Amino acid sequence: MNVTSFTPRFHELVTPDGKIHVIARLGGGPNGAAMGPGGKMYVTNNGGLKFIERPGKLFPVAQADDYTTGSIQVVDPESGKFETLYDRCDGRRLCGPNDLVFDDAGGFWFTDLGKTRERDADRGAVYYAKADGSSIREAIFPLERPNGIGLSPDGRTLYVVETPTARCWSFSLSAPGQIESANGAYRGEKGRVVIGLGGYQMFDSLAVDAEGHVCVATLITGAVTDIWPDGRRVDQYVLPDMMVTNVCFGGRELTTAFATLSMSGRLVSFDWPRPGLALAHLNR
Repeated sequence: MNVTSFTPRFHELVTPDGKIHVIARLGGGPNGAAMGPGGKMYVTNNGGLKFIERPGKLFPVAQADDYTTGSIQVVDPESGKFETLYDRCDGRRLCGPNDLVFDDAGGFWFTDLGKTRERDADRGAVYYAKADGSSIREAIFPLERPNGIGLSPDGRTLYVVETPTARCWSFSLSAPGQIESANGAYRGEKGRVVIGLGGYQMFDSLAVDAEGHVCVATLITGAVTDIWPDGRRVDQYVLPDMMVTNVCFGGRELTTAFATLSMSGRLVSFDWPRPGLALAHLNR
């Protein structure tokens, strides 16, 4: 199998022998990717980040100096050709699209984490869009820098994690792209908190396994956090890098977890105790 990874300015392909091949030069900040209809790859582009370098480490700190907008891009993996599918919703620009997940109804959900500047930051949101470019709408607002996003095995629950709060939210779906109305506990929230981690930890991207566990790349701790479906148990698989930024499943039985370690620039694999969830347009 092939596994995708990202650097600030390139979209790359890592083959089983560990070699990296540049597919396309997208500009901005390619962030998350998912296979969509017709073998095309859909990419959330955050528009670019500014990094600071400390001994042996790179940290994203703010939006890039040449930032203009975020976008959803569609890439042909064979030719490297790409196009921008969305960069606005209802007249407002997309700020910093971060991650995405496809459903089985021709659409996809994606998070917009927003951008950070010296003295202020955008409020985050979740959008639902059609893969053919025909429609996009804001589904959830506001969230505190929403990052990873995924669907439950039955497709009836949407999971979203926030980076600074290390909270995992769940939202019940009544139909494709439709969130059930709910009476929020405080500000009219549409979802409920499954878990919130204590201490100084932050959530990044996520994957869901076949038994409904939400598996979240966790910063500072440097781990993949395994959240059980009822939220009553949380396990962590610690990896040799404090900036674990993404996780996905592969291998013949989808029992191999792949994780990106951004501080050391590595892609690692390890056994997962359960099969990963097969994804629409990829391994179903």
